[in-house]
Amino acid sequence: MNRLGGIKPIKVDVRIIAATHQNLEELVAAGQFREDLYYRLAVIPLIAPPLCERPDDIALLIERFIDRFSRRKTDKRTTIDPVAMQSLRSYSWPGNVRELENLMQRLVILHRGKRVTLKELPEKYRCVEVKTEEISSPPSETGEPPFSSASPETEWSDDGLDFNGLISEFEDRLILQALSRTGGNKKEAARMLNLKRTTLIEKIKKKNLPV
Repeated sequence: MNRLGGIKPIKVDVRIIAATHQNLEELVAAGQFREDLYYRLAVIPLIAPPLCERPDDIALLIERFIDRFSRRKTDKRTTIDPVAMQSLRSYSWPGNVRELENLMQRLVILHRGKRVTLKELPEKYRCVEVKTEEISSPPSETGEPPFSSASPETEWSDDGLDFNGLISEFEDRLILQALSRTGGNKKEAARMLNLKRTTLIEKIKKKNLPV
């Protein structure tokens, strides 16, 4: 309160950070965006080119995302081999940085502590010329490609193992590989894993898997 007994007004400084992939000036001209709102927002506009126009940033972002999704700093680091990196740099990235983030989360889960080669990338990210046999997995006796690198691998130490963490990681890999083999069809993936569809969906939500 002030000395006259009234309530002293509080000045609130509000700053808004907004982002869009649309050209707001064109939308204003077309009458599809409020002009007064545009001028309230356009104080310090920053233009960020899409990821497809910044191939040199891809390797840096990949390193950042690998750090984020690594379970423990002491774990062996997941890496991307040069051919796979070249392929990722050549991809158009319609989903921009979010798509790259989701892909790296998936790769770290499936290939934790390993070197990711071109054949480990989902097919749509293979953007360089390679021989067919270099990216094909040998078929199983049933004619279907086997799960690759599904078994959790780790080095034993004097402190023992993170048993629950390894089991969870193994489960993540199997779920993502089953979904990849079935094109995201949860019913078929559940059948391959001998799970109920509702159980699989519950696990995906609980683990926040990138599907």
